[in-house]
Amino acid sequence: MIYKIKLLAALLFTLTAPLSFAEFDHSQWQQLLQQHVQEFEGGKITQLDYAAMQIEHSVLQSYLNSLAAISRDQFDRWANDDQLAFLINAYNASTVDLILTEYPEVDSINDIGFFFTSPWRRNFISLFGEQVSLDDIEHGMMRGWDRYQEPRIHFAVNCAAIGCPSLRAEAYTGDRLQSQLEDNTRLFLAARDRNYFSNGSLYVSKIFDWYQEDFDRDWIGVNSVSEFLLRYADVLDLDAATASELARASIRIRYLDYDWGLNDAR
Repeated sequence: MIYKIKLLAALLFTLTAPLSFAEFDHSQWQQLLQQHVQEFEGGKITQLDYAAMQIEHSVLQSYLNSLAAISRDQFDRWANDDQLAFLINAYNASTVDLILTEYPEVDSINDIGFFFTSPWRRNFISLFGEQVSLDDIEHGMMRGWDRYQEPRIHFAVNCAAIGCPSLRAEAYTGDRLQSQLEDNTRLFLAARDRNYFSNGSLYVSKIFDWYQEDFDRDWIGVNSVSEFLLRYADVLDLDAATASELARASIRIRYLDYDWGLNDAR
């Protein structure tokens, strides 16, 4: 009798416990990234070989189909890091898929779409039993659900543009998400074509302007763009005096123009 009770308890735990992200097979996306992402300057800059990726478009589509097979009920039983890793992968893989539908006759993601429909609002992604857009994944889910409160996603999602943070040459996973987000953030801030200090002003990516509210949400004690940047003063090559001025919010922050050119290896 005791054995049966223990067996029933174990079965109930199995059915109700959060699923591990490792149970989701993202090896196809991992393999595509490893084969076709080209890294420069230690990963600060990456380019994607879209021509080679197009040859394996069916593999990418197979991966996207596997994402679509996950139900919302399954997803909600995962830990938050597993969920967020899944959504980042879905966004990045779907963006590549969108580019491949127009490649090679596309020089920017902005070339895709119509007068009243941007590429980010096109409902072409099958996820959780419905057709959604890139905006739905980024703004409606990653940012809109208020369960993640993670500003570093902006250095992980990739919009296929040169100005974007690098497309990481590996899939995101829940067990490594925190270290992957931190690594991508530091790599992006270390890229001097996107973030640098000069003549008393700190020039940073337009990302910090577009998503300022996400850096004001008390993420591990960070409540502003300047506080977030101060956390990475070493990566930005700020000396002690400059960092002290930034802490007092006495340094002017300027936002750089965004390069929307395609991050193509051609």
